[in-house]
Amino acid sequence: MMKTIDNDPVAPALLDRRDERVRHDDSFGGSIQAFWDRIRSGDLGSLPVIVGLAIIWTVFQALNPVFLSSSNLVNMLFDCSTVGVISLGIVCILMVGEIDLSVGSVSGFASALVGVFWVNQGWPVVLAVLAAMIVGALIGSLYAFVFNRFGMPSFVSTLSGLLAVLGLQLYILGATGSINLPYGSWLVSFGQIMVMPDPIAYLLVALAGIAFFFSSYRTSARRRAAGLSAKSARGLLIRAVIITLALEAVAFYLNQSRGIPWMFGLFVGLAVAMNYALTRTKWGRSMHAVGGNREAARRSGINVSRIYTSAFVMCALLAATGGVLSAARLATASQQAGTGDVNLNAIAAAVIGGTSLFGGRGSAYSALLGIIVIQSIASGLTLLDLSSSLRYMITGAVLAVAVIVDSLARRSRISHGRA
Repeated sequence: MMKTIDNDPVAPALLDRRDERVRHDDSFGGSIQAFWDRIRSGDLGSLPVIVGLAIIWTVFQALNPVFLSSSNLVNMLFDCSTVGVISLGIVCILMVGEIDLSVGSVSGFASALVGVFWVNQGWPVVLAVLAAMIVGALIGSLYAFVFNRFGMPSFVSTLSGLLAVLGLQLYILGATGSINLPYGSWLVSFGQIMVMPDPIAYLLVALAGIAFFFSSYRTSARRRAAGLSAKSARGLLIRAVIITLALEAVAFYLNQSRGIPWMFGLFVGLAVAMNYALTRTKWGRSMHAVGGNREAARRSGINVSRIYTSAFVMCALLAATGGVLSAARLATASQQAGTGDVNLNAIAAAVIGGTSLFGGRGSAYSALLGIIVIQSIASGLTLLDLSSSLRYMITGAVLAVAVIVDSLARRSRISHGRA
């Protein structure tokens, strides 16, 4: 006969230990222990990239004190935004275990379309931008169609797209090869000089801190209602205050120069929106499921083809958006737009930031952290007046280390049953 929990003398002791563990998790020591347990099990999160970024900043600051000056950091934020937005799309496609090698060409084609429609055809700038973004989404839809309908590997389809879209870019630009955008327009100003007023910057940081607290508190309340360990409201409040004060200090420091660029604010806003979609919506949970195990996701009732379509479309759409921002930043649409290292930097940023190449694991914030790492390397070497060849070699080494760390962490998660 099966004993009930009331008649089991062991059950009260187990419940007491469970309550003690919950109280332990609320304490500072419990938080440290829980953090260490996650590290040991392979759940590294953003820790490797934060440590790497700290090392990079320390080295370059020691070699050139201008590196961490407010003016140089503001320039870095401007430069991060264009490729960073493209990298957000790479996060989407990597989440489902696929790849898009054409994001550089799509971004260059989008910038060319803005120049042709706006300058040559006389369209309003807003319509030109929207048309470029729609074309990007259509390109992503085409990739999704050949992937879902014919099973063409994304590596092959997007490599073909890289060449085809690059050809379209060269074709529409014609013999001149470049189109200069009106320097006094709001789009160019947005990409080059527009920054947040100081009060707006401080207000947005404060709102971010408040949103962080309420989001964490809601998650904690749901865990507590489900009988799981959860952080106390006091601990969450202290954490939110510390993060808010740190960000306010950063905003104050950047405001000593020009201030926080609106273009970087757009990038961060897109990252926050994508993070919410990936972590708080059915679509985001489906993205994780499909990337983790496609067949299991299909058997659980997820429309796998639709998820793949959304990933390809989002990737190409954000690539086109990044191309528009790049045109605004450079005040020109040229044959060189989207070429060079744009494609590789966008992919490298997502991977360096912590998005897994194996699918199923990643965060929108990985694009933010990864592109800051890459741009920090580029800015530091430029200030030291060193060859760009070193930038490629160092970035390649950092990318290799990131993939190795991801692979080792994945093995650790499997061995601990957390894959």
